[in-house]
Amino acid sequence: MIEIIRTDSNNKAFVSLVKELDAYLRITDGDEHAFYNQFNGIDVLKHVVIAYHNEQPVGCGAFKQFNHKSVEIKRMFTVLKYRGNGIASEILSALENWALELQYKCCVLETGQRQTEAVAFYKKKNYSVIANYGQYVGMDNSLCFEKKLQDEKG
Repeated sequence: MIEIIRTDSNNKAFVSLVKELDAYLRITDGDEHAFYNQFNGIDVLKHVVIAYHNEQPVGCGAFKQFNHKSVEIKRMFTVLKYRGNGIASEILSALENWALELQYKCCVLETGQRQTEAVAFYKKKNYSVIANYGQYVGMDNSLCFEKKLQDEKG
């Protein structure tokens, strides 16, 4: 069974999981890793979730405010040997629910086109491809997504 906890970026398990994520991204991002890494500082993340299996941290995700109605999903990661068990879905759902509780209407995110599993995952979770935003404009490897969390009238 998976237990999801809410925390912030000071959590030691989160810091450790992010180190694993960065090692993975160093390989998949190749020469562009330094560019992307500058936007992935975790010290500003106040909304972090960690998935635990048998008291071991096996995945994480976070969000930060993007604008007055949207959050940006950051640092989504599941430990390799635990992938394919629905953990990422539970993490993403927990983040979306937390954002809704805080009255946000939308989630945006960026992932690399080389992260084919992530691209397929976000499409499966009803995220739509949008124009690259912010620092990702003009980055050929970047793919940006958006998902409305609730009807704008709600």
